[in-house]
Amino acid sequence: MIEMTLAQVAQAAEGYLATRGHENVRARAVVRDNREVTPGAIFAAIKGARVDGAKFAGPALQAGAAAVLTTDPECATASGADPRRLIVVEDVPAALGKLARENLRLARAANPQLRVVAVTGSVGKTTTKDLLARILVSRGEVVAPPGSLNNEIGLPLTVLRVDENTATLVAEMGADRIGNISYLCSIAPPDVAVVLAVARAHLGVFGGIENVARAKSELVSNLRPGGTAVLNCDDPRVATMASLAPGKVWRFSAAGNSEADFVAENVRLDENDRAHFRLRGPAGYGSQDVKLGLVGAHQVSNALAAAAGAYALGLAGEEIAAGLAAPAASPHRMDVQWRSGGKYLVIDDSYNANPDSMRAGIAALGRIGTGRRKIAVLGAMLELGEASAAEHRALAAPLAAAGVDYLLTVGAETTPLAESARTHGITVVEAANASGAQAELAGMLRAGDAVLLKGSHSSGVWQIANSFAEDSASGSNENNAAGAGQASDSAVTSSKERERC
Repeated sequence: MIEMTLAQVAQAAEGYLATRGHENVRARAVVRDNREVTPGAIFAAIKGARVDGAKFAGPALQAGAAAVLTTDPECATASGADPRRLIVVEDVPAALGKLARENLRLARAANPQLRVVAVTGSVGKTTTKDLLARILVSRGEVVAPPGSLNNEIGLPLTVLRVDENTATLVAEMGADRIGNISYLCSIAPPDVAVVLAVARAHLGVFGGIENVARAKSELVSNLRPGGTAVLNCDDPRVATMASLAPGKVWRFSAAGNSEADFVAENVRLDENDRAHFRLRGPAGYGSQDVKLGLVGAHQVSNALAAAAGAYALGLAGEEIAAGLAAPAASPHRMDVQWRSGGKYLVIDDSYNANPDSMRAGIAALGRIGTGRRKIAVLGAMLELGEASAAEHRALAAPLAAAGVDYLLTVGAETTPLAESARTHGITVVEAANASGAQAELAGMLRAGDAVLLKGSHSSGVWQIANSFAEDSASGSNENNAAGAGQASDSAVTSSKERERC
């Protein structure tokens, strides 16, 4: 964060200091968890579904917070803390957006070479964001969100990590209604906009796939003057967004589309289901052999998107190919690990789910699980509206094609899938919730099994993934982050935020 006085913070956030006396105290960071407070940080007291962050104002101030951003001017007094260090606003998330907007303005003024690349799409956002962040370190300091901080709280908190030393901000932008992405772009207007796909996600909220496309197109229409759009020309709805771009358009294709500037040729999968291919770019880019560090054939498209986005910011093909080979998976996203002391091969893709990502995960299980018993633990795909039953039933055929031996479904919404899978000869066990599924799975597993864990976050399948991680003899705990609730952090660990598409 660019250092500001509390008076400047209050002005940017359109709030006021509760009392006079600390106007010139300087702030250097913003956090949403009182346990992360360091001297000079502002604690954003967000009211969540279960816990009001204002209750933690006192502990935050006692830990050295420069101030608390809150809607409650009495929250510090109740705990005996100094009430002069309260910045009172009408709405904390909205105030974070305003403060983040000002922070980015100051950072751009201090460093005119700072660039913002933003990623959206119904699938692949977080993976592509992670790929870009790893590639772009060769350009200088990169700020990118951990996990999927892609909404009106997570995006501002990411932007507030930007300072005068930042070379690139890699932002992830999600939506659950039209207008979300335009709002996020008003905070962090992108120089490069990457649109991955328009898929059948959150149809019940958006009211149809055309509205999903309209929401995603907001990223392109909000590019800065002369900005570059990076578009998937394998998706017709994304390809048509080229007409909205104010500047250059780079197109990518994992299917060999002749109109694409970035194409994957000679794609092949190794024994670990990692893709190897020849990446051919536009004139001046050349071509390179790429060995992806990620699992699944569907990652090729994400890699091409990241390559095009990095090229738009001036990186060379050799730097891009090296970055694509390096990354490991983010928690709960196609993370393939031997678990429980090497007894079970677990594909953890449990962060979220929609019909397209379900099919990709099932296909990966089919390939990785060759020669093993294959078990799919599938939670519900939420917010599909009237299409929900049909979309769940339609997964039975891919499961059968992948040679899945056992299907363990989680939640009542998966009943149509269970019924359809039985007609395909798959052994099915139904569980009402994640804890029940975990108990069923424990009695089902044998050494050497390959297990896919996937479902919308609210299904709780990630809890099963965490139990595998905790039980792993390797001591790895990389997957424990996504489900860990924070005492003062409930506003941003709700299922609604996690389900943004």
